[in-house]
Amino acid sequence: MLLDVQNLETWYGPIAAMKGVNLTVAEGRITAVLGANGAGKTTLLNTLAGVIDPFKGKALFQGQEIQGLDADAVARKGLVLVPEGRQVYPFLSVRDNLLMGAFARKDRDAVARDIERVHQWFPRLKERDAQHAGLLSGGEQQMVAIGRAYMSAPKLLMLDEPSLGLSPMLVHEIFGIIQRIRDETGTAVLVVEQNAAVALKHGDDGYIMELGRIVAADTCAALSQKEDVREAYLGGGGGQGLSGTAQRWKRRKTWR
Repeated sequence: MLLDVQNLETWYGPIAAMKGVNLTVAEGRITAVLGANGAGKTTLLNTLAGVIDPFKGKALFQGQEIQGLDADAVARKGLVLVPEGRQVYPFLSVRDNLLMGAFARKDRDAVARDIERVHQWFPRLKERDAQHAGLLSGGEQQMVAIGRAYMSAPKLLMLDEPSLGLSPMLVHEIFGIIQRIRDETGTAVLVVEQNAAVALKHGDDGYIMELGRIVAADTCAALSQKEDVREAYLGGGGGQGLSGTAQRWKRRKTWR
């Protein structure tokens, strides 16, 4: 198992943002964590990335404990975060943003090959190679952020709400590239996302997070077929009662 999270708990002062989270990510798999705002998804990624120290619990990456390590130490081990909101360097060129991801690498020839690979995935970035990243559209900035993370040579790529603020067409394009990165390089992916439909479509394994806890886990295909999941996250499932009239109640979630 590439990543094994065991009973991880994180607090913000007196508030428990994440409670007893257990989660695994297998080699070469896309794992999706679904949930509404405030569910604890970003806290999970920030804790794994070393941005926040956990209160208790373990996170094993390739069998080694990483909880409590500094963010740079976590990244050097191969666990790399694409943060919510892109956070590109606005006054650096697109190329320099990509090279920032390779700052700690010594294999210059491989870095050059990886830039070419990023350009194959995101042809628009090659066209805007010398342009300031701050002048790009939101979708193009997301491409830069993903490309920059890939330039760190990750073993596990973590993405925080990659669909945020993007058009539906761009969302499907971005997730298609995420799937292509996995297929072509074998890089495992852990993505947290509110857009359940696209995450379940492109993911392999799925978790549902509510109020800081993992409340359901299965393959993405199985989750997408569960009636309570469809009603709560996909806008479908059981729209009519037995009489054929519209229901005035919601289906009870099986995890409650």
